[in-house]
Amino acid sequence: MSGNTARMGFVGVDTANSSIQRVFPLWARELALPTDELVGHDLPLDAPDSAYRELVEGMRADPAYRGALITTHKIRVWEAAADLFAELDDFARLCGEISSVSKRGDLLAGHAKDPLTAGLAMVDFLPRGHFARTGAEVVCLGAGGAGTAITWWLAHHDDPPPRIVSVDSDPARIERLRGVHARGGLPPGMFGYEVAGPGTDAATLVRQAPPGSLVINATGMGKDRPGSPLPAGTPFPEQALVWEINYRGPLEFLAQARAQREERGLTVEDGWSYFIHGWSQAIATIFDLSLTPDLVHKLAKLAEVVR
Repeated sequence: MSGNTARMGFVGVDTANSSIQRVFPLWARELALPTDELVGHDLPLDAPDSAYRELVEGMRADPAYRGALITTHKIRVWEAAADLFAELDDFARLCGEISSVSKRGDLLAGHAKDPLTAGLAMVDFLPRGHFARTGAEVVCLGAGGAGTAITWWLAHHDDPPPRIVSVDSDPARIERLRGVHARGGLPPGMFGYEVAGPGTDAATLVRQAPPGSLVINATGMGKDRPGSPLPAGTPFPEQALVWEINYRGPLEFLAQARAQREERGLTVEDGWSYFIHGWSQAIATIFDLSLTPDLVHKLAKLAEVVR
């Protein structure tokens, strides 16, 4: 990472195949950004601390680097390299994750924008007053960075669900999420925490959810790795809202929901809106821009070329 041309980074697992590689130049022209170059940094899911530190140190040392969006590696960047940042926002500190990086001079600032971007995406499909009207609950499959942000936003929503059940195969992620909720002062009675395994499988929790419940795939399965967190044929609750937070990949979970859409009256959403809000908010922070709803709508229309 050297040279004099301004550029922005993208930290993920398979960045070359992301739709943003085609969308970013279109947005750069619309927003008059100083660069239309998006530099991908691919790291495996089991990357060592040294790989994250080398990446962050490279961002800090390169005068042309303006900032980066981080997808799959939000928590690992925090764990391995948080001390390299001069500033960290409140949610980054609370949740122990960094979803985007901005740079002023040679100082790095770490941000956790996911509660904002997840909320903007959910508002796009969540009916107003849905939980108060229906008594529906939430089953969030996945307790990593995205699952943490989603449950945080829902707990602070003006129409919060009566219960949010978070499910993950990794007990450490469940305990980490429990700690975030506790440190944030959220009401413990609102949450359930389940380790998916032989004794508690995700399918049973989904089947037991009340009609109208929101079922979310925040596991990364169907994008970063194949498969679905639910076995084939798992019935969704009647009138459920089903959200697959990814927009590309095999998306097996999304296909399961779409197959039941008519029969069970489901509302099925993919991660396109999350993609639009996540990237536009990160770009606005990195390049000091103000986003209006009209501008975001225009950016979304430009991005339709890759839909």
